[in-house]
Amino acid sequence: YHIPLAWRLKGVLERSAWQRSLDQLVARHEALRSIFVASEGEPWVEVLPADAGLPVVEHDLRGRADAEAALSELCQEEARTLFDLVRGPLIRGRLIRMSDDEHVFLLTQHHIVSDGWSLGVLVRELSQLYRAFLAGQDDPLPPLAIQYPDYAAWQRQWLAGERLQKQAEYWRNTLAGAPARLALPTDRPRPAR
Repeated sequence: YHIPLAWRLKGVLERSAWQRSLDQLVARHEALRSIFVASEGEPWVEVLPADAGLPVVEHDLRGRADAEAALSELCQEEARTLFDLVRGPLIRGRLIRMSDDEHVFLLTQHHIVSDGWSLGVLVRELSQLYRAFLAGQDDPLPPLAIQYPDYAAWQRQWLAGERLQKQAEYWRNTLAGAPARLALPTDRPRPAR
């Protein structure tokens, strides 16, 4: 359930403006600071403090003859590294320096706090923040009118009553006759095909 991204950044990267942009993005979106705990067997969402920041591990591959192979290895390692849903954070980054004017930024999010639609928002806001901070300006983004939990509460309320019954009926009819159990190879590695 990881959403791994890799961006190749060309040009001089102002490291402090980049980190400030990442930290502000995480502070702005509660979902990116959410962790999931269980209290007496009941799941519960907690939100880390707004100043939690985004952890970024840095690697320097400048001058290495095997830099592209090492980059590939770091990308695979990052995509496979597990998240701790209880302790968080459920988003992390790696900044890999390829040369003085080329970096690769890996951003990995757990799908529980992000989705495909969110990626466009994240990239757009990160770009706006970095440009502003690079120019010595303040955060240019307007405050969010709602956070994701507000949307989720609305969606839960919307999908109730007759609407929920219609949706349930649709899926019961669509899945009628489907096998009750699927034999999936969960006890061993999946084959290549």
